[in-house]
Amino acid sequence: MLHTVYSLCYRLLLPFALAYLWWSTRRNGASSEGWQQRLGWVPALSEPVIWVHAVSVGETIAAAPLVKALLARRPDVPILVTAMTATGAAQARTLFGDQVHYAYAPFDTPGSVRRFLRRVRPRALVIMETEIWPNMITGVSGRQCPIFLINGRLSAKSARGYQRFGEWTRGLVRRIDWIAAQADEDAGRFREIGARGEVISVTGSVKFDVNITDAVREQSQELREEFQDRPVWIAASTHEGEDEQLLEAHARVREAFADAVLIIVPRHPQRFDSVANMISQRGFSLARRSAGEPPAAGAQVYLGDTMGELMVMFGAADVAFVGGSLIERGGHNPLEPAAWGMPVITGPHVFNFETVYRQLEEHHGLVRVSDSAGLGEAVARLFSDPDEASRLGTAALETVEANRGALNQVVEGVLARLAPEGGNTAAGGQA
Repeated sequence: MLHTVYSLCYRLLLPFALAYLWWSTRRNGASSEGWQQRLGWVPALSEPVIWVHAVSVGETIAAAPLVKALLARRPDVPILVTAMTATGAAQARTLFGDQVHYAYAPFDTPGSVRRFLRRVRPRALVIMETEIWPNMITGVSGRQCPIFLINGRLSAKSARGYQRFGEWTRGLVRRIDWIAAQADEDAGRFREIGARGEVISVTGSVKFDVNITDAVREQSQELREEFQDRPVWIAASTHEGEDEQLLEAHARVREAFADAVLIIVPRHPQRFDSVANMISQRGFSLARRSAGEPPAAGAQVYLGDTMGELMVMFGAADVAFVGGSLIERGGHNPLEPAAWGMPVITGPHVFNFETVYRQLEEHHGLVRVSDSAGLGEAVARLFSDPDEASRLGTAALETVEANRGALNQVVEGVLARLAPEGGNTAAGGQA
């Protein structure tokens, strides 16, 4: 009953979603393929694929090591990467080039999912983190196609939300053939919402298997040289309501270090211009990455307004603040700066990555602050005490190194459970 109500409500909202996509396409001059693919009309693929679904930028980055490992281990099996957002799709193309197929994930109506599956014919569905879309799950499961939830995480808040739907939630998660959970807490919460205990493994987070390539290190060194000897801190993946606090913190830092530079990287590209305007209105001199403006001696804030270069900018900084944590967004991945061996600072709201942040904190590789004043003081303290900064950075890197290995477990698990080629058929359907 709940599933029928859900599908009906989704259908009723579909015209509004399509209208928004049409308006967005006209405004941005983008291709119309996005809304067509979201209705399931994706290009037909000639052979079955491993379908890797990553919602947006963060999940796409997390999927990258897995996708590359699967390509290396099974070059004979094509891979399709889908995303829900334009930024996620752009990130995927940056990461994988022409090595994989791409599409937008279908809207979660029965017809859109059926059309998509008829054209794609997946051998397996790999879902990154926690994206339980009812019609996607039931449609794929009905084709005897295995479903894997990789890097699975489930906060206490999300678990309570799923539990409100009782038997419906249990029926959905029991269709998942393997859950590779990040931690014991996540595994326990998946059991609480109805997942079968025998399909749950605790593999750790594949995000610990972050790899900094030689090319990225070289680009970071080039950018660092442009800052000369000035102290540099980065605020990564920031959100609306957070940037103001970061600029307030930077003003405090500059009271002690007048030549300090803040690299600020907004999470969403549509905010690049508004953040640039905010920086200028606050009286800071600005250089923009997208304009090729060098962070010369006069630039007090450097705006990272390009896609796919966050790792490069981490490597050019001395201290990293990870955004989404000064507001109740739940925080973002701290392991990328930790892999650079730099001190990591976070705000109080990190429920999206609670296990990872706890591990960093237990190994003394993390600084928590509660507000902009505390952030400014923490950055200035680390600038003034290189020994403390070095200890924190070393501890952060050691935490990453100690927890590597999840990627290999996940790759082995996916390949061992991969459905044999052929046998998946589908019919069309209504939206």
